[in-house]
Amino acid sequence: MKIIVLGTRGIPGILGGVETHCEELYPRIAKLEHDVTVITRTPYVKDKTLKSYKGVKLKHIFAPKQKSIEAIIHTFLGVIYAGFKRPDVLHIHAIGPMTMTPLARLLGLKVVVTNHGPDYDRQKWGKLAKSILQLGEYLGTKTAQKVIVISEVIRTILSTKYNRQDSILIYNGVNLPEISCNTDYITSLNLKKDNYIITVGRFVEEKGFSDLIKAYSNITTSYKLVLVGDADHETAYSKGLKKEAVDAGVILTGFIKGEQLRQIFSHARLFVMPSYHEGLPIALLEAMSYNLDVLVSDIPANLEIGLGNNHYFQVGDITALSTALFGALKNTNATINNSKLMHEKYNWNLIAKETIEVYKSIKT
Repeated sequence: MKIIVLGTRGIPGILGGVETHCEELYPRIAKLEHDVTVITRTPYVKDKTLKSYKGVKLKHIFAPKQKSIEAIIHTFLGVIYAGFKRPDVLHIHAIGPMTMTPLARLLGLKVVVTNHGPDYDRQKWGKLAKSILQLGEYLGTKTAQKVIVISEVIRTILSTKYNRQDSILIYNGVNLPEISCNTDYITSLNLKKDNYIITVGRFVEEKGFSDLIKAYSNITTSYKLVLVGDADHETAYSKGLKKEAVDAGVILTGFIKGEQLRQIFSHARLFVMPSYHEGLPIALLEAMSYNLDVLVSDIPANLEIGLGNNHYFQVGDITALSTALFGALKNTNATINNSKLMHEKYNWNLIAKETIEVYKSIKT
């Protein structure tokens, strides 16, 4: 099959949940002898001479690096490109880009959409942007031939709001990691093995990092707090968050990957996710794949993972997070092995095969 993919900023090594999803999924689909092209957004592509990645073709198309119009303009151009190329399937990711689903159908394209979550719940969007995202969710859900969701929570939303009863649940995945024995990177950050807390993500309000910094500042501990990530668009919030982190003695790594990220995960004592909004959080699945003790907010997407009650705290409650942090760090006897769960439920190879079956169902 010939497949064109839209909705991601691009691959490889670009920050974001949808980007990680596409980077893991499409090389596996290409390996199963399908012709896959991922359309990237030029502002995020460092090497524009790179035309393929692990068997996936890359088509770099212009996008204005302005968060309010970036996705919709890029997706419009991508749909026009797909209209000329005539793939067997156009796969659009995320509800913002899904706004262009009717145009793709008008051009006679067969469209699959993946809903990664109700992005209009994110604090960073104003009223107009929220309305456009809600419109995208509506148009994609109503007009795509097939709708994939990454969590039961999202499937329930589409069933309730749009009476779309045939959405297909295909979870995000995670790779079983190679635990790093090296410590040179964490040593360069003045960290010691098993003596730091990590959180990972983009510096946007809905990640709740400011709550975590405040909760961490409320307790007395020898454990250091490390924020892994950065902002893809520098904002007043992200600048303020970085200042707040530095003032509280929190370590900022910036966006890291490869061996540096492996070391950070391999030697951490605790992973914390204080998010107000998630689809199905890949960062949490990654932490679990390293068999880390985890502490997460009690939002629906995190509850769906099915952790024990002691791993959850009330979202937005800084006092509750402080108490949970102190309790988790005090419990030094936690032994966790998530390998079986990761293999059976969040396995990228199985996810690739399930996605291909969705494509086949509209190709015939």
